[in-house]
Amino acid sequence: MNVMPPNQDRLVLLGTKGGPAIRKGGPSPTAHLLEIGGHPYVIDCGLGVTRALVEAGLPLPALRSIIITHLHSDHVLEMGPLIHTAWTAGLKEKIVVHGPVGTRAVWQGFLASLSYDIAIRIEDEGRPDLAAMVELLEYAEGHVFTDARVKVSALRVKHPPVAECYALRFDHDAGSVVFSADTTYFPPLAGFARGADILVHEAIYEPGVDRLVARVGNGARLKQHLLDSHTLAEDVGRIAAEAGIGLLALNHLVPADDPLVTEQHWVEAVRSQYAGPLVVGRDGLVLPLASPSA
Repeated sequence: MNVMPPNQDRLVLLGTKGGPAIRKGGPSPTAHLLEIGGHPYVIDCGLGVTRALVEAGLPLPALRSIIITHLHSDHVLEMGPLIHTAWTAGLKEKIVVHGPVGTRAVWQGFLASLSYDIAIRIEDEGRPDLAAMVELLEYAEGHVFTDARVKVSALRVKHPPVAECYALRFDHDAGSVVFSADTTYFPPLAGFARGADILVHEAIYEPGVDRLVARVGNGARLKQHLLDSHTLAEDVGRIAAEAGIGLLALNHLVPADDPLVTEQHWVEAVRSQYAGPLVVGRDGLVLPLASPSA
């Protein structure tokens, strides 16, 4: 993992594979840490996000903001456990969670599932009421929130059959970061990401799809879902070129753990349409953000 000085504004790709499955030695599902002005924003909470944040050097009691793009498990499965673990690690201040319609039910379901543990820790260990420490706000397309550091906006993207799925744009004093979320090729995303310093975009490598579905099962149905609901690497290049972004970071890679699909394969596919700065995401990759004086 790259190491940066404390308080350096940064983006950390915590989990970079598409889909919920994990395999020995492979990457983790989707999660990101965006730190701006000393404030951490966690975008998506796939399995492994808690440990990844610790490995990235974020003290869990410093957790303040979580934003969920959509409710597929590889983006939200560890939201509740992350908050709970931060609470057991000494969290004292409120956490604000923004997510699409349905996120409140996910959180309430988690609280119900851990009700015994939560109640006994409050009584036995003197911890604050966990439910009262979380403010859950459901958002739709448009303005999500503005605070002292960022303005966050959302664009509904196409990720069938999930209707409530949103790309997110974080505009801050020094620039902007855009997360595509999961989406099929969606030309309006280029306008949404126009001029961003970093575009984090999901990508699928079509030649690897047949081997993936053969390994995990579901055959033709899974293959059709992948091709209908995600963006081919070549089309990611089209979006990046049209948007005129500063850096393209490939993320939510499908397949992400096929030894026959190398970084060079991803680069060649994107380069057929995009000639700008490019990185292929890997777990723990740290990308610095521009400073306000830059």
